[in-house]
Amino acid sequence: MFFTAGHPLLKDTLPIVQYLDAAGADMVEIGMPFSDPMADGSTIQHSSKVALQNGMSLEVLFNQLEQLRSHVTIPVVLMGYFNPVMKFGVERFISLCQKVGVDGVIIPDLPLDIFKENYREQFIRANIHNILLATPTACTERLQLLASETQGFLYMVSSGSTTGGGLEPSRLVQVQAATGDVGNRAPILVGFGVKSHADFDAVSQYGRGAVVGSAFVKLLEGSTNFKADIESFVKSIKG
Repeated sequence: MFFTAGHPLLKDTLPIVQYLDAAGADMVEIGMPFSDPMADGSTIQHSSKVALQNGMSLEVLFNQLEQLRSHVTIPVVLMGYFNPVMKFGVERFISLCQKVGVDGVIIPDLPLDIFKENYREQFIRANIHNILLATPTACTERLQLLASETQGFLYMVSSGSTTGGGLEPSRLVQVQAATGDVGNRAPILVGFGVKSHADFDAVSQYGRGAVVGSAFVKLLEGSTNFKADIESFVKSIKG
């Protein structure tokens, strides 16, 4: 499951992770809000805007996650853009990820060659996975490179558009073809457009599972009982 840190309210971050863990989610992807989230659709863009208005920052987020491993056992991944991380300080960012128990990060706009040249050794020393994204329209050579270089798993984006769209049969055909080339090199999770149990089942045929984002963010926006609503939502997705 994906949600944005500091949304709907600033102090909701850790409780949401705890409720997801208790509800049976297998992994949590926490979005680090950014003013220009170029890969995200309107729902997640709005959640980022609200989170920033609430006062969320990397400083606040790491403070909120200090007690993460006292309450949560499932893997936790941070997802965001490189500009805030660079301003925060990459070395400091990696160190705090290690300190609070974050397992990995997804930074879509950090080029692979820049990562390998400047940051890979720091990530490896801290045992923080740098998780790469791939689109099913990438050439076989590119997919194989990403699968060999990613750490933890390969995030297969179901389309070349932003988050929040729906799955289409043509996209699933592309995902099937793409994962056939790389599935034996790295575990694959599929994301973008997964909103229901049917979607989850459809994309899970081509990897270890799926990431649900926009649909979960919408649920949180309208929820008056996180514990009950999150439990119900996770069960509805996993079946």
